[in-house]
Amino acid sequence: MLRQEEKLRCTKEPFIEDVGTRRIKSMRFSMFSGKEIRQSAEAQVWNNRIYEPNMKPAPNGLLDTRMGAANKQGECGTCHGSYTECPGHFGYLKLALPVFNIGFFNNILDVVKCICKGCSRVLLVEKDRREFLKKMRQPRAEPLVKFALMKKVRDKCKLSRCPWCGFINGVAKKGRMGLVIVHDCSKTLDGSTEELRSALSHKKEKLAITSIHTLDPATVLSLFRRMIDEDCELLNLGDRPEKLIITEIAVPPVPIRPSVFVGGGGGRMSNEDSITCILKNIVNTNSILKGTLQSGEPLAKCFDCWQHLQLQVVEYINSDAPCLIDSQHRGLIQRLKGKTGRFRGNLSGKRTEYTGRTVISPDPNLRITEVAIPILMARVLTYPERVSYYNIEKLRQCIRNGPHKHPGANFILQPDGTKLHLKYCDRRIAARDLKYGCIVERHLEDGDIVLFNRQPSLHRMSIMSHRARIMPWRTLRFNESVCNPYNADFDGDEMNLHVPQTEEARTEALMLMGVQNNLCTPKNGEILVASTQDFLTSSFLITRKDSFYDRSSFTLLCSYLGDAMENIDLPTPALIKPIELWTGKQLFSVLVRPNAFTKVYLNLGVREKICTKKCALTVEDKTSEAVHDAMCPNDGFVYFRNSELLSGQVGKKTL
Repeated sequence: MLRQEEKLRCTKEPFIEDVGTRRIKSMRFSMFSGKEIRQSAEAQVWNNRIYEPNMKPAPNGLLDTRMGAANKQGECGTCHGSYTECPGHFGYLKLALPVFNIGFFNNILDVVKCICKGCSRVLLVEKDRREFLKKMRQPRAEPLVKFALMKKVRDKCKLSRCPWCGFINGVAKKGRMGLVIVHDCSKTLDGSTEELRSALSHKKEKLAITSIHTLDPATVLSLFRRMIDEDCELLNLGDRPEKLIITEIAVPPVPIRPSVFVGGGGGRMSNEDSITCILKNIVNTNSILKGTLQSGEPLAKCFDCWQHLQLQVVEYINSDAPCLIDSQHRGLIQRLKGKTGRFRGNLSGKRTEYTGRTVISPDPNLRITEVAIPILMARVLTYPERVSYYNIEKLRQCIRNGPHKHPGANFILQPDGTKLHLKYCDRRIAARDLKYGCIVERHLEDGDIVLFNRQPSLHRMSIMSHRARIMPWRTLRFNESVCNPYNADFDGDEMNLHVPQTEEARTEALMLMGVQNNLCTPKNGEILVASTQDFLTSSFLITRKDSFYDRSSFTLLCSYLGDAMENIDLPTPALIKPIELWTGKQLFSVLVRPNAFTKVYLNLGVREKICTKKCALTVEDKTSEAVHDAMCPNDGFVYFRNSELLSGQVGKKTL
């Protein structure tokens, strides 16, 4: 007997059993059988009323309390949990006659084509059946191999006479109207049938000897139940085929289809979910069909009611099916698929905070690891920074600036959990009383880690981390060399910005998603973040043979290579008289190795497009291939030695 504190409490939180680690060996998906649906259900639904006259959920109705609370004031009749605690429980609805499952109708038709309509055996002779079964049972057979083998079995199951019972089998195909399977034996009739038809031709009353039969769901269910397990294995079904026919419907828990009251006083009414409305129609039609069968009504009336029940079950599963006309409800498939469905709308596309979105612009002056964020956006997006000895003065100044001046702060979270809004308090007192351990929601500042994303996110590099750079104006800006992984251009594209809220998230973003760690695509090692557009053009023009710069121009260009913290050693000028002049190739050498303390020694030789064999053959010195190519008259061979550019115009191949 469990103690009170050990009893399991129903909750919407996921239950994690603390039994240690386990290794998953395999997973298998299958349909629920009618017995399994009944075993997992808490209530049977047969009452077509939703509420009693006193506005309480009707017993055995679609809002039965045993399936969960219908609204915030209700209580679950099974676990006695509230609306926020109980996730709900399933019910079941037993159908008077079986119906086809619209999601597996093609699979049902494939199985019917392969089996005898008299004895339910596969239409193969024993020798072929054993051969295919042996191949299907091979332990190393891949799913695609089994699928191809099953297609061969289906192509060979075209015997007109069953080798097991002698029954004549025709062609099974879809009917013209709705979910109907037609068995056409017109091309496989034997001589006895023709003799009978000619013998009865003189009769005044024409007897119907038809060769086309309709296989209704009850007939197909009977055929599937008589199939042996070996034939199911031969057709690669993986489970019993009768599970593809619906005999019981699982009624979803009430909390996922809540009931909303409208109006007041004695005339209270409720708005029901579309799933509840469809299930109510199924309950009504099922009750009418059951009464029609019990009272012995004409067969045509029973069949029409059966077809109506089939269409309503189709609407419950897929309200966009071709056999339905202008359905006003959303089926289960419509709740799952699409941008607003459960997967893309709720699971993959959850609502996120600390996110910004605006138009993007290029800025070649930014580093490839930086993204320029507008001040307007930086004042709204915040990061919770904990107060310590090292940052208390900075955070006090942010608090004094307040929410409208950058860099400022919006909130202070006290250690006891209280939240102080800086818009409505005395900021000087709040800054004075700031203590270690408090958390200040400060504005974004230069150097913060942010995630940058452009939709559609087609590969891993569609979202990467950058360093924030707070700047004026209204657009997000980044270096155009990073356009390739995002597949971005600047014709009006918009991109998303996310701010990680913990130190762990910032570390993961920087180490795993940083631009500097994702320069190459994992697909084939191709460089994604590389020079493009104006970078290529200017590099080619700067490294020409006739590009010379005086001291002022050369030092100005050197200052553009990095920030002001970088020490640059000016090389010896290429020309000293009549004035000191530096070449563009020397500028590239400074870019690769700015000073003597930089331990970068680049040795590289690249033939650009302007380097041709004809140019190379004009050189007489053939002692060294590198020297031989470096003397190209077109200056087309780029040659670096110990980080000095000795020859060549730097182009696309090099960069």
